[in-house]
Amino acid sequence: MQTAELLKNQTIKFIEVDSRKVISPSQTLFVALSGQKTDGHHYISELYKQGCRSFLCQKGKVNFDAFPEAVFYEVEDTLVSFQELIQDHRQRFTYPVIGITGSNGKTIIKEWLYTLLEEDFRVVKSPKSYNSQIGVPLSVWQMKPVHEIGIFEAGVSKKGEMLNLQKMIQPTTGIFTNIGQAHGEGFSSMKEKVEEKASLFKDSSCVIYCKDHQLVDDVLNNQIHLSWSTTNPTADFYFELESKSESGTTFYYSEDDIKLSFPFADQASLENAFHCVITLKHLGYKWEVIQQKLPLLKGIPMRFSLKEGRNNCLVVDDTYNNDLAGLSMAIDFLHTHSAGKIKAVVFSDFLEHQIPSKELYLNFTSLLKQKGVERVVGIGDMTFKNQSFFTDFESQFFPTTEDFLLKLSKSTVFKDEAILVKGGRSFAFEKVVKFLEQRVHGTSLEINMEAIAHNLMVYRSLLKPSTKIMVMVKALSYGSGSHEVASLLQYHLVDYLGVAYTDEGVHLRENGIRTPIMVLNPSSASFDKMLKYQLEPEIPSFYWFDQLISFIESNYSEIESYLPFKIQLNFDTGMRRLGFEKSELPKLIEKLNKYEKWIEVTSAFTHLAGADEALHEEFTLNQITTFKEMANDLEGSLGYTVIKHALNSAGIGRYTEHQLDMVRLGIGLYGVDVNGFNQERLRPVSRLVTSISQIKHIKKGETVGYGRKGIAHQDMQIATIDIGYADGFDRRFSGGVGQVKVADTIVPIIGNVCMDMSMIDVTDLNVQVGDEVVIFGNDPHIIDLAKSIGTIPYEILTNVSQRVKRVYHSE
Repeated sequence: MQTAELLKNQTIKFIEVDSRKVISPSQTLFVALSGQKTDGHHYISELYKQGCRSFLCQKGKVNFDAFPEAVFYEVEDTLVSFQELIQDHRQRFTYPVIGITGSNGKTIIKEWLYTLLEEDFRVVKSPKSYNSQIGVPLSVWQMKPVHEIGIFEAGVSKKGEMLNLQKMIQPTTGIFTNIGQAHGEGFSSMKEKVEEKASLFKDSSCVIYCKDHQLVDDVLNNQIHLSWSTTNPTADFYFELESKSESGTTFYYSEDDIKLSFPFADQASLENAFHCVITLKHLGYKWEVIQQKLPLLKGIPMRFSLKEGRNNCLVVDDTYNNDLAGLSMAIDFLHTHSAGKIKAVVFSDFLEHQIPSKELYLNFTSLLKQKGVERVVGIGDMTFKNQSFFTDFESQFFPTTEDFLLKLSKSTVFKDEAILVKGGRSFAFEKVVKFLEQRVHGTSLEINMEAIAHNLMVYRSLLKPSTKIMVMVKALSYGSGSHEVASLLQYHLVDYLGVAYTDEGVHLRENGIRTPIMVLNPSSASFDKMLKYQLEPEIPSFYWFDQLISFIESNYSEIESYLPFKIQLNFDTGMRRLGFEKSELPKLIEKLNKYEKWIEVTSAFTHLAGADEALHEEFTLNQITTFKEMANDLEGSLGYTVIKHALNSAGIGRYTEHQLDMVRLGIGLYGVDVNGFNQERLRPVSRLVTSISQIKHIKKGETVGYGRKGIAHQDMQIATIDIGYADGFDRRFSGGVGQVKVADTIVPIIGNVCMDMSMIDVTDLNVQVGDEVVIFGNDPHIIDLAKSIGTIPYEILTNVSQRVKRVYHSE
């Protein structure tokens, strides 16, 4: 098969290797990969029923007669052909591409570069840590003409793998982070490992690296490079330490007489940040601009995540891998954040190393002493056998993680300590972190970021490619958290974000959001902030228009350079809430023409009053007709086009043919289709969970809770759970109206919901204190919960209190 043939198939917009992630079947090419645990060919029948018609399959594995409408591209090896397809796709683009490899820091550097560049470029990057033989092609497939620069990770575990990744990424600029023992078993020597990784840059115009890593320097020194160092003056960029504190570090670069101040002091973050700094310099940024951008760099939760622990402890979560190079950086990070506390390290066996045990543990203990670590806990058979090397420390050793957790559950082991938890993934150290982490509140709202991205793609599949999307992130993104969700949406290139108040928009800007933002409820006191932070107010009446003009007149000399002020006009076509009416349009146009140098209309929109119900169809269509007439008159008089939008989440599903220039996506993004048309395709985004704090046995006739509203009609077992109306669990759920899930069983609320807790009927269930209780998620679904008290899912989501901890995760 010629892969170019596939690229000519204009119906293919998406490629998937996981059948569960297929969003738009008719536009998806499914690549059937055969692995050790599963075979993608087994899912072709299911995908065909869903409407998928394009498949890349292995010869002899599919009976084509069973799928008469499908197109099969039959090949010898689906992974090889998939990679060849991506190589051809990559050839279509000439913009710069940055390739990153090394043992540690790839994902952090990629994310930080995105943060630093996204204000100036449309950036495409690897999702998460997609750097493997499968992850890289999935990443590179995201390259589109709209992008201006690409950033992709590449990771290998054995000789000969990097050439495949190089052909797909074809980096114009390279970054080699560092070298460590991780994944060393696939190479005969460390030099061979460095050479294999360096082959990613065989056609790159420049490679950026730290000259302090001797092997990396030896291999790359013959290539066109930009090396940097804080210890070696022979590097291309030599930075001298100026000052250092717990809050940051400043370096001096004498060549250009400049100082760079970083918002952290640990070696790992500094090394990653310097790679980013030199990359920006290579791309043509001035030092002054680079310094302005450095405060944007923040921690990446995947690595070196700092959490509050029990008993006044701090927990550094680095449960990703365990090698000496990464461990050195992690301990340095621990040192930076220990704040005078006793330093402790919980570590596992070193599974990926190439040196004898004696030398390994001598190096390790020397490192611990150097960093002032006083206490160690070792886990694993190899560490258990080598505990004699740790006589200089307060130490404990356990054969397994389970043995250690059993010890923790029986007594208090840590107090007033800073604890680094670092281990190989097979040791499941996330359980250790979970146990050590402080429980501030027994209730949490879990937000699935992958589900948000999935739902966005579902709605995108309903729209024309040219139709823009505004996503409403007001009210903390319907309770899900504002800048966290907004960052994801910005990554997926949504065209606009919508907030309710100016302060919400300012918060997003201060957290790195550069996507255009509309403010639904402006105030005259905040016009200056809207102009400063480039927020576009909704103008619904002459009162607000005149307020804006008055602001401009009063502050003209200070704000002249920022003009024209961008606004969005609200037209009232039947909602009867806010907006200019049709009869007011001539006067509005007159004013807009009068102040055309001060005011720029970016969009005009209307709110549909009944798009969620078929019985209002005639009314809704009249609204849309009226809006189109008003918008046409507006554009004809202004002499330029504006973005026109009328459809909300409900309207997208019911009136797709009237999508106009843009749609406004709200509750649909969070997994609720109020019409029900696309509900089965959507995934729940939020999961509200709490836990049992006490279990009681009560006799027939006893009462439960305030007002004695809960009455035991028989002997019962009840459980008190850590959620009440102060957390957003509505009091209307009292008396059995509300139902929750525990031990895979739906159970009712007993008595009245209290401020901080509620009681549930767990008669005949095997439950214990601490067991998880699901308030809403897949089951019970938030839609059912809302119906039970006669409200809408919007109210349930937005009522979740801010004291409830938000936890963001990807599957």
